[in-house]
Amino acid sequence: MTTHQLEITALQPYLSEHCPELGNVTGAEKFSGGQSNPTFLLTTTNGLYVLRRQPPGKLLKSAHAVDREYRVMAALKSSDVPVPRVIHLCKDTDVLGSMFYIMEYVEGDIYWKSALPNVAGPDVRAHMYDQMNQVLAALHNVDIEQAGLSDYGKSGNYFARQLSRWTQQYRASELERIEEIETLITFLDEHLPEDDGQVSLVHGDFRLDNMIFSSESMPSIIAVLDWELSTLGHPYADLAYQCMQLRLPTTLSLAPGLGGLDRASLGIPSEQAYVEAYCKRRGIEKIDNWTFYLAFSFFRLAAILQGVVKRAHDGNASSSKAMELGAMVKPLAAMANDLISEQP
Repeated sequence: MTTHQLEITALQPYLSEHCPELGNVTGAEKFSGGQSNPTFLLTTTNGLYVLRRQPPGKLLKSAHAVDREYRVMAALKSSDVPVPRVIHLCKDTDVLGSMFYIMEYVEGDIYWKSALPNVAGPDVRAHMYDQMNQVLAALHNVDIEQAGLSDYGKSGNYFARQLSRWTQQYRASELERIEEIETLITFLDEHLPEDDGQVSLVHGDFRLDNMIFSSESMPSIIAVLDWELSTLGHPYADLAYQCMQLRLPTTLSLAPGLGGLDRASLGIPSEQAYVEAYCKRRGIEKIDNWTFYLAFSFFRLAAILQGVVKRAHDGNASSSKAMELGAMVKPLAAMANDLISEQP
């Protein structure tokens, strides 16, 4: 971790005026990992805090929206969704060169592998997956109006808008014709469900490594992180996205899933059991069009990765990492087409 990306000398006078309870900053260490918004652990005379900022430089209009992250976490502070306590949002880009916010430091454990190889046993894994299920249902049960988030995104026709958006994004990044992608797009276009009127707060990247678990023998989720992609949308998008991740092969270095593993022996619920538990918590009898929601999740991820490849091709990203990610585009589409063909 490094300190040179955060100017403490510029930060301290601002904090002394606006957040005197933090005390004096004595150190700033950048968290490692793939955050698109650089995140730092602040050590101060009064404790530990986290500063999360937009990257410096020119940004796309809707990208790196740390103010939206701050707003949604502030709105959720009294809900059943555990989030860090946010302390201050600075919109003045003259202080550090970009917008930033400060929140409490939540001490706990982050797990990166879906199979949870480092926990004590099947009972613990079962409990942790049930925790994720519980938090996801709680998120989608949040009363948007009561939370003050009724204008946090567009309402209605979520999947129609998302399919149009990601198809356009994919076409803009396309470097070659991939037949598996074409087959997948055709299926999604032809099987787009009627809008059922469901609108909830969605996280947008709900996955294991965006959660902090307590260090107890039976860990509970004490904070959900990385709300950059959160918006108003359809709750099944989050659920299908998580289930899609669990279907991914264990061999993926960047996002190993549970594909091919004996879930029962690990204590990890099957997809059917996980979805049923979610439905029970939300008072839903069943989910129609599940294949579409899963297939869409695969396509969305493939389109995101194709964008990474295009940026590398244009000289704007690390080519070695981009090529590794780009190699996943065709297999992701093939996996989606396989699950489509398995359905009656």
